[in-house]
Amino acid sequence: MGTSNLELLTGDDATELLATAVSTAGGELVDWAVRQVDHRPGRSTTVAYKARVRWAVQGAAGTHGAGSQVRTETLGASLGRPGDQQVPGVLTLDDGEHEVAVWRFPGDPGLPALATAYDADAVSTLLGDLGVPEVARGPVTLRVRAYRPTRRAVIEASTPGARVFLKVVRPEKGDELYTRHALLAGAGLPVPKPLGRNADGLLVIAPLTGESMRHAVRDDGPLPPPGDVVDLLERLPDGVMQLPYRASWSENAAHYASVIGAALPAEADRAAQLAAVVAGRIAGQGPAEPTHGDLYESQVMLGDDGRITGLLDVDSAGPGRRADDLACLVAHVETLSLLRGWDTERLHDLAMRYANGFAGVVDPAELFTRTAGVLLSLATGPHRVQEADWPGQTSRRLDTVESWLSARPA
Repeated sequence: MGTSNLELLTGDDATELLATAVSTAGGELVDWAVRQVDHRPGRSTTVAYKARVRWAVQGAAGTHGAGSQVRTETLGASLGRPGDQQVPGVLTLDDGEHEVAVWRFPGDPGLPALATAYDADAVSTLLGDLGVPEVARGPVTLRVRAYRPTRRAVIEASTPGARVFLKVVRPEKGDELYTRHALLAGAGLPVPKPLGRNADGLLVIAPLTGESMRHAVRDDGPLPPPGDVVDLLERLPDGVMQLPYRASWSENAAHYASVIGAALPAEADRAAQLAAVVAGRIAGQGPAEPTHGDLYESQVMLGDDGRITGLLDVDSAGPGRRADDLACLVAHVETLSLLRGWDTERLHDLAMRYANGFAGVVDPAELFTRTAGVLLSLATGPHRVQEADWPGQTSRRLDTVESWLSARPA
């Protein structure tokens, strides 16, 4: 039997792939570790790696010879995405059975604008061209805030007096993302104002005030009551209904069950059965309404008093079910209760408080079922980020899915 895509990119064979790619660029692979896995059974597999690479360094002026320097690099590899093999600077390796694209950050084949977003001089020029001079006046400092290989990245660009965020997506998603930001900002929602974009999928957005709700959740700080969250969603304009429909996390339960099954065959049947229960319960539930599409604590900004000051990541805004948005927030808080070092009992109680508060706004049975569906999608997380003891952590998350499918509001 041939090597699976997942085994090829995460097992011992990956050493040769990465060593060849680094050698072609003039370096020597010292060691590597998997940082992130995006496995879509039957479709594609993309992996990000943290690697140490030894590079030759020419001698300083007035000296002879050359030395070497070991640097930490982010490498990426994808299999099953044909377009990724056709980008300059991306090495394509073919063993007759698999064709793998391998690259060094920021040369991501799916995100051609990332190289620009991670070049301080290029960013300064771009911001000047887009009329954002307060940041364009360098020196510009860049910080990677998020990176999902071939899918998206967020870079913070700042000077001592100002900052903006550069959101990078696949080129075909750029106009749609700009439209969403413009629509919601124009309707008065506290979302990042779009400042400009280029044709390669780079969107420049303004920063928001406040701190991430995740900080308050973690530190037991002031939090918005359930009603404030609902009020925020009520402000979504009717124009959101004209945006493309995207299946929600709970509606994709079968897909996430297959991801879990591929990574952890011992839990394949249980994950599939849980997905089937979710799908059966939410089938045909009500008309669509405006939704954020991915509402959770890291997407909400708060003031010192716990009031909502901002809403991030509107990439998925569109028609959907209000219960899905609310379930997404509940499921993420519940998942935080499962993380090592977090306050399990307090966070579980917080998830239940939000769920019980939301149960007066949407159908409680739908809310709890969709919470279980979102939790199933989040059960892929331990493997995706290669958490220690990820098989055990995955099973624990599936236990939580089961508990929410049998739970009832207080």
